[in-house]
Amino acid sequence: MTTFSPELLLPAGSLEKMRAAYDFGADAVYAGQPRYSLRARNNDFRLEQLKQGIEEAHARGKKFFVTSNLLAHNDKVRTYLRDIEPIIALNPDALIMADPGLIMLVHEKWPHIPIHLSVQANTTNSASVKFWQKVGVSRIILSRELSLKEIEQIRQDCPDMEIEVFVHGALCIAYSGRCLLSGYFNHRDPNQGTCTNACRWDYKTHAADVDPNTGEALATAKMDAGFNFQAMQEEGDKAFAACGDGRRHPKADQVYLIEEIGRPGELMPIMEDEHGTYILNSKDLRAVEHVERLTKIGVDSLKIEGRTKSLYYVARTAQVYRRAIDDAVAGRPFDPTLITELEGLANRGYTGGLLERRPANDYQNYETGHSVAKRSQFVGEVRGVRADGWVEVETKNRFAVGDTLEIIHPSGNRLVKLETMQDADGQSIQVAAGNPLRVWLPIDGPVEGALVARLLQPQAQEAVAV
Repeated sequence: MTTFSPELLLPAGSLEKMRAAYDFGADAVYAGQPRYSLRARNNDFRLEQLKQGIEEAHARGKKFFVTSNLLAHNDKVRTYLRDIEPIIALNPDALIMADPGLIMLVHEKWPHIPIHLSVQANTTNSASVKFWQKVGVSRIILSRELSLKEIEQIRQDCPDMEIEVFVHGALCIAYSGRCLLSGYFNHRDPNQGTCTNACRWDYKTHAADVDPNTGEALATAKMDAGFNFQAMQEEGDKAFAACGDGRRHPKADQVYLIEEIGRPGELMPIMEDEHGTYILNSKDLRAVEHVERLTKIGVDSLKIEGRTKSLYYVARTAQVYRRAIDDAVAGRPFDPTLITELEGLANRGYTGGLLERRPANDYQNYETGHSVAKRSQFVGEVRGVRADGWVEVETKNRFAVGDTLEIIHPSGNRLVKLETMQDADGQSIQVAAGNPLRVWLPIDGPVEGALVARLLQPQAQEAVAV
C-alpha cells in the first residue's frame, strides 16, 4: 500500500466529455485552443467554452489544463501573446506547450502560469528534464518512446520534477507524433493541428521499375491479391545473403508503388517491404496493466489520449484507469477484468508500446486501419426518466429486445437483459435502429448521466431482465 496516488488525466474534446471524465474518475482534463494546439479539427473549445470548462473544473475541485503545443511558424508567433492573454486570464491550472520560443515568451510575461512540456518536445533523458526545469517548466510529459526502466531512471535522477506518462490511446508512427505524411499527401500539416491520419488509410500495392535516366518509379502491373510481402522480403534477403562478393541482389532492392483506396490512380513509391496493406498503422496503446509499476515509480500523472474520441471512450477509460490507480494505491493485485472492459472500446488492437521492449510487429496493425469493438458497442446515452420509472435513451447504434446491455454509471456498472422497449410515442418496438432515435427502456437503479453499451460477447456475470 502507498500513500502516493498519481493524477488521472483525461482528454476533453467538448464540455460534455469533460463532465463525463470528471464523473467517471478523472482528476484533471486537457483541452486546447484550435489555432495553437494539435487538434484544430473536431475541437469545440473556443474562449467561451474554455472559460466555462475552467470554472466548472475549479468548482468541482478538479484541474483543467489548456493545450497550446503546436510548433509555431512566424505568422503564429506574431499573434500568440495576443491570443493567449485572455486564456491565461481564465486561470487554467497549466499550459501544455512544446515550442521553446513560445515557452520563453509566456514565461517572461506570465511567470506565475505553470507550463507542462508537451510530448511533442521529445523528452527522452534526464539531462533534458533538468534543462527544462532550469528554464521554468514545472512538468515534463515524457516521450512515448521510453521504456518503464528508462522512466524509472529519469524519476530517480530528477526527483523534484513532475513527470507525466501516456498510458492509453492512439500511437503515431512518427517520433512523439511529429509526422509529415498528412502534410505531404494533402497539405494539412499535422504539426499545426490538422492531421488527417494518412497512416491509417487503406493502401493497395503495385509493382514498379525504376527509370534509369530519371530515377522515377514507374508502375509495371498491379499486384494480385495473393502477393505476399513477407515472402518477397524473405526471398530478397536470401538472395542477398547468397551474394558472397558483397553485391546486393536486385530483388533485395525492389521498388513498389502504393495506391490509397480513396485516390485511385495516384501511385506513390515506397522503398521498403512491409507485410500488410496498412503499412504505417500502429496499434493503440494500453498500459492499464502497468499502472501499479508506474505508481511505484512515482509518475505524477497518467495521461489518456483522445480529444477526438467519443463520450463513451472518455467515460470507459476514466472508469477503468481510476479503478487501476485505486487498486495500486490500496495495494490490491491487478484486476485482469480491466483489460476485458477496455476491449469494449473500438480499437486497432492493443500494445504496450515501448513501455515494454517487444518485436516490431507487436506494435503494428497490418490488417485494418479503423477501430473495431470486440467486447461491446456504445449504443446510447440516458437523457431522462419518466414518472413511471422508464428511462429515455438517445440511441447511437442499433440494439434490440433480447440484447444484453451494460449500464455504465459512475456509481458502478450493471448488466441488464432487455425484454421490452418503447418508441418515443410509447408504442412497443423490437429494434432501435440507431442514431438519432429516442426510445424508452425499463431500467432500475441509478441512471442519471449513464451510458449504454450492447455486449457483443457472452459474459459470465448474469444479467437482470428488464
